Order: sequence, then structure tokens, then C-alpha cells
Amino acid sequence: MNDRGGFAALDPCVHCGFCLQACPTFLVTGDEADGPRGRIELMRSLERGLVAADDPGLQLHLDRCLGCRGCEPVCPSGVGYGRGLEAARQRITDIRPAPLVARLALWFLTTPLISRFVYAGARLLRATGIPRRLSGPGRFRFAMAMLAATKHEDSGLGIRDSRVTGQSSILNPQSPSFSNPPSPALLFSGCVMDGLFSHVHAATIRTLGVNGYRVAAPAGQVCCGALHAHAGMLEAARELARRNLEAFGDGDEPVVVNSAGCGALLKDYGHLLPDDPAAARFAARVRDVTEVLADAGPAPVTYPGIRVAYDPPCHLLHAQRIADAPLKVLRSIQGLTLVPVPDAEKCCGSAGLYTVVEPELSRSVLAGKAAAISGANPDLVLTGNPGCIMQIGAGLAATPRPIPVRHPVEMLDLAYAHAGRYG
Repeated sequence: MNDRGGFAALDPCVHCGFCLQACPTFLVTGDEADGPRGRIELMRSLERGLVAADDPGLQLHLDRCLGCRGCEPVCPSGVGYGRGLEAARQRITDIRPAPLVARLALWFLTTPLISRFVYAGARLLRATGIPRRLSGPGRFRFAMAMLAATKHEDSGLGIRDSRVTGQSSILNPQSPSFSNPPSPALLFSGCVMDGLFSHVHAATIRTLGVNGYRVAAPAGQVCCGALHAHAGMLEAARELARRNLEAFGDGDEPVVVNSAGCGALLKDYGHLLPDDPAAARFAARVRDVTEVLADAGPAPVTYPGIRVAYDPPCHLLHAQRIADAPLKVLRSIQGLTLVPVPDAEKCCGSAGLYTVVEPELSRSVLAGKAAAISGANPDLVLTGNPGCIMQIGAGLAATPRPIPVRHPVEMLDLAYAHAGRYG
């Protein structure tokens, strides 16, 4: 790409408008400037100097973009909207720091020494059950509902939670015996996933073990940088990327990710660090856990009598273009019924820190998602991104029939445990 950076990705736009009905914020506000076509005009004006980076209207409408990239798959011209948005937000943050609430959230959630205490405190609070009791409308009560949605509900099958960050040893001691040696794989543990969803890491390790993989989590890895990149803080994202490249080395083992948002950026490290050949090599190794499981089979199993709705995370479906692998994994579970949900491809309104910095619009986007899922009436909702689990879980907690939200590998893990695959 030339020295125009990500702005060049906007050039193919011909203003056809196919993107508008795929844009969650446009559907809520009806404002052209809150849709991809209008935002592209704002970004082009920013690049050409026709609109200043500190223009309040420019900042308002770009800040209100979820970055879900739902506009990209429906665009007949192949506009790289996400690249353009990234460039525009960086141009804005060069003269105006990211909102204070976003910078504080990043500091608390992704700074290794600080986040360790933050997540420990969050887990202690979660264990009391208080967040679930305080769940409700309003910023504080919705935040409590989001925390409650991260709790691993015991299946009663003896599946134990375990934390993995910092370990370099093999982490699936109960893997079954194989006729061939298991293949090595490396787990990307991340920040929010490791802090609040270590049970998903444990399920990832176990299910990969059943399907022929021996999993390790390299020490020294850090946050992927996605939250920083989305906020326009690209230099901070690049520094985190360099640390991850060093931690994972230059081997050929697949780097398994169970967070769609993390996976999308990790696969984009070659773009984030264009002058480092190691970045592109690393990006080529990154695979979503459902991709790895789908390629391995996965080993079929039976778990009867459960209706599940699969909600595809935006950064898995739109950014990584992965649609079939999660469904293949779920269809390997005999007895499971996949319940269709209208407009499942639409964003839930989480989008990293969006639910913090744009709470009202975030909840408005969520309302349609929660209503569609409730109408489908599943027993369980499955989605492969931590923000989506928290956002949808909080939204469904406010409905007359709260429905739990889990990661797809948790469903496969439950089925394997029910079938006695773990010994």
C-alpha cells in the first residue's frame, strides 16, 4: 500500500449504498453520517484536509462507528472500510487523545501488573454472585450484568477451571492416547480471555487434546493490541505486537486463538508491522480454534436434547471471513439442534470498548439482537468472542427468560465430558 496508508483502501467506494442496511448504527439512527457511505466521505475529507481532525462532527460520527466491518462483505467494490477507519482514527488521536474512559479502561484491562489485580478482584466479586443480583439497566448495573455473564457455570461433570498464562509446559495431561504423536499447538491467552475466561482456555486445551493436539501457552505473551488499534492508538498496538512476536518465536506450530477480536488483529500483524517479515510469518500461523477443530474433524460425539443458537462474532465472520468452521464443530455434536436466529450476522453492539464509550447506542444495537435471540427461544447461545459473550449475556439477562451465553468450545467440551472422553 502507498504512503496514503489505510485511506487508499477507501478508493473503490462508488456510493452505491449496499452497505447501509448492513450497518447497525445506521439502522438505529437513520443518519447517513452514521453509515459507511457517509463516514467514508468524512474520512476522505479528513485525508484531503477539507475537514480538520479536531472537527466535532467528524469525531462524533467516527467515534460512533462500531468497527464491526459488516459493510465489507456486502460491498461489490471491495472497499477496505476497516483499513480506512483505522487510518482516520489514528489521524484523530495524533491531535486528540483517545477518550479518557477508553484510556483508563485500556490501562486497567491490558497493563500486565495492573490488570492482574483488576481481574483477580473481578473474579472475587463474580464469585460472590453480587453482579448477577445487581444486573439491570443503567451503566453500573449493565456492567455488573456483563461481569456476571463471564462466570463459568459448573456442568456437574467435574470439569475444572484452570488458568494458563505464563505456563510453557504442556497443559492437557488427560489427553487420550494416540496412534500417532499429537501435533504441537500454541495457545494465545490474551488479556480479557485469560483474566475472565480461563475456563474457555481450559475447554480449548481439552477439546484440542481429543482431536490430536498437544497445547502449550508461551510465557511472555501480552495483549494482542486490538483494543488499542480500535481506539486509534496504533503505536501502542505495534509495541504489543512486537512483544508477542518475541514470545511465540519463529516456529511453524499453529497459534490457536479463541477470541475473534484477538484473532482478527493477530492475523493482521503483517499489516500492522509491514517492515518486519516475522510479523507476516506469525500472522500466517494464527488460526481460530474452530478452524483447527474443523480441520481435525472434529471427533464426533453425542449430547442429546439441547437447542443452541450460534451468533457469529463480527471479527470472525466479517474480518476473518470464517463462517463454516464453527458450524462444522457444532454439527459434530449429534443430538444438538441449531436454532436459526434472524439477522444473526448483525453486530451485538459490544465492539471492544464501544459499550463503555458509547453506552446508549451500544444498548440500542443490542436490543434488536436480544429480541431476535429471545424469539428463537434456544436453551443456550454460543459465540466466539469475550465481548460478545458479555454483551449478549447482559442483554439476555434483562429478558423475561434469561438465556446463558457460552463459547462454542465449551459446548464441545461439555459433550466430550458427557461421553467420557476425558477418562
